[in-house]
Parts: sequence; C-alpha cells; structure tokens
Amino acid sequence: MTAPTLPSSTRIAFIGGGNMASAIIGGLIRQGLPAARIQVVEPFEATRSRLQSQHGAHVHPAAGSFLADADLIVWAVKPQNFHEAAAPVAPHVGGALQLSVMAGIRAATIATATGRTRVVRCMPNTPALVGRGMTGLFASEAVRPADRQLAEAVIRTTGDALWVAHEAQLDAVTALSGSGPAYVFYFLEAMQQAGTELGLSPEQARRLAEGTFAGGAHLAAESPEPLALLRERVTSKGGTTHAALTAMQEAGIGPAFVKAMHAACTRAQELGQVFGDQTPSSASAK
Repeated sequence: MTAPTLPSSTRIAFIGGGNMASAIIGGLIRQGLPAARIQVVEPFEATRSRLQSQHGAHVHPAAGSFLADADLIVWAVKPQNFHEAAAPVAPHVGGALQLSVMAGIRAATIATATGRTRVVRCMPNTPALVGRGMTGLFASEAVRPADRQLAEAVIRTTGDALWVAHEAQLDAVTALSGSGPAYVFYFLEAMQQAGTELGLSPEQARRLAEGTFAGGAHLAAESPEPLALLRERVTSKGGTTHAALTAMQEAGIGPAFVKAMHAACTRAQELGQVFGDQTPSSASAK
C-alpha cells in the first residue's frame, strides 16, 4: 500500500518531545518536511537541547500562540500528564487536527480537554525509533478523509500502519504490537540463553536469534500462506523442529502466550478508564 504524501507546507506541533516524538520528527525530516515547519513544546531543558541539536526543530518550554499556526498537533506526553499539559494548549488548538500517541487517553477525553473533536488516536511501538514501527490508528467521528490521510502520512514516516474501525480495538493493538517488541526481546533472550548453554558464545547466539526472528518475520510478510502452514513446512515429524515444538506444547507455551496478551489488553482497558476519569488536579497528584 502506498503511503499518503505529506505536503512540505504542513505545519506540525508536538506536545512532548520524548522518544516517540523524536522518532516521528526524524521520520518527517527524512521524508522532506523542513525542520522550520515543526514546533515542539517540551518542559525539560535537556530534552529540548537534544531535539534542537538532532533535528533543528523550534523547541519551546511552554505552550503559546505559535501553536495556532499548526495544521496538526501531536500529543506525545505521558498519559498521566495529559490533563495538566492540555490546559495551556487548548486555547491555541484552533482548527488543527489532533493526533495522539498516548496510551490509554480516549479520543473523547482529548476532545473534552481541548474543545476540538477532530482526534486521531494511534498506538505505535518502539521499532518506530529505527523506522520499522507498526502502528494502529483510530479516527473519531469528526475526522475527515483528508485528516486521515494527514495522520497516516505522518505515522508512516516511522514504519507501517493500519486503521481499526472501533476505538476499543486499540487495546488489542496495544496488546499485540504496542507491547509486542518486549515479547520479541523476551524470546530472543531465551534463545540466546539456550545457545550459550549449548556451547555458542553469547554474541553468536544473539546474532543467530536476531537473524532468525528477522528472517522469519520477513518470510511471513512476503508469503500469502497461513502461518500454520509456514510452521508445518519447517517441521518434519520426528525431526529437531518437531522435538522443540513438542516441548513447547507440553509446557503450554502457546496458551500461556495468548493469555499474556489478553492480560495486556485488559490492563490497557483499565488504564484508559483511569486516565479518562482524571481531572487536572488528580492527574498531577498521581
């Protein structure tokens, strides 16, 4: 699927300048958006200095009237800090589309806090830092087709993206891809440990594990066949792969893994309720 094109005249303001904001800013600049078109509100001086030196964007310690020029406002603060951050931003949102990368903060919460209903929520993941992110997006009812194109064009500078029809599905996205890199690292750790126990150096075991994960994922992405069939093609009955998978099945790894992602989804739902119910005073007390 071809990514929407981002006009070079687009003006974008980021509220928060942490790792995810930095990843998106870097992707935007690599795609040709001039740094002069990017504004960032970031209260911490060290982070402001890093953003300025890395990207050359305009970085401010607090919100101000300069936000009124933005076509898009990207919310990239910690969820527990949203209500406190939203108060000084709200008067300057104007006609901008709002794009949130915050976990747990519902679109309705953003609309209530800012007085503007055109909100796109997304759930990115950390591979966005190296341009290989996977992001789920949801558009609120007031979002126009051009808004969707703008939001997707911005997000696709960090990797791939897909839209979901219902906001609640973002909790499932969080469980699968948002938290997913940690699952990959968990399995990579286990593979490295096994490799060293079997006589390889830690460096050799890590390289083999990383290459296998990357290659397997790429093969799956390139193949139209069901994942089960791809697995079966590597599994000769009585062979080494069969022995490994049998041991995993006997240990209940498959059901445990599915249960783990249900737990992640449930926690995402709980966090959404907590953050959505916060007032500015209670948010700052957390």
